[in-house]
Amino acid sequence: METKEVLRQIRKANRLTQEEMAERLMVTRQAVSRWETGDTVPNTDTLQRISRQFHVSIHTLLGTPQHLICQCCGMPMNEDVLLSQEQDGSFNEEYCKWCYAEGKFTYDSMESLIQTCVPILMEQYPDIDERTLRQMMQQQLPQLKRWKEDQKS
Repeated sequence: METKEVLRQIRKANRLTQEEMAERLMVTRQAVSRWETGDTVPNTDTLQRISRQFHVSIHTLLGTPQHLICQCCGMPMNEDVLLSQEQDGSFNEEYCKWCYAEGKFTYDSMESLIQTCVPILMEQYPDIDERTLRQMMQQQLPQLKRWKEDQKS
């Protein structure tokens, strides 16, 4: 879906006129109209404001297909509801909501993350034994940004 369609859909889902949306975003009604016709695209600051105001990731706003993977646990994040948020409410598209919340990591070590995730994975993959799942996580996690940065310090 293109940005113009995403913005129109957001406005209509929130039952706003172009004027009302413009007021919420501190822009003119004409700006909203130009976005919806595809004549222009909101600037970076406005995209961030839309993201926070309507709880939609910038990837979604730009119509970019999401192929995001949590850089802490490795979980695919193909819906905005899975994304973490910073203290100011803006989305953090690098981490899932279970690994990072309000500007802080939930897990202080790889081992604590593995301890939490392995039982969940065992329910999802009953044919794979606990030892194998643990080994898989021990191999995957060091490749992710959260743990690479941890290893550097």
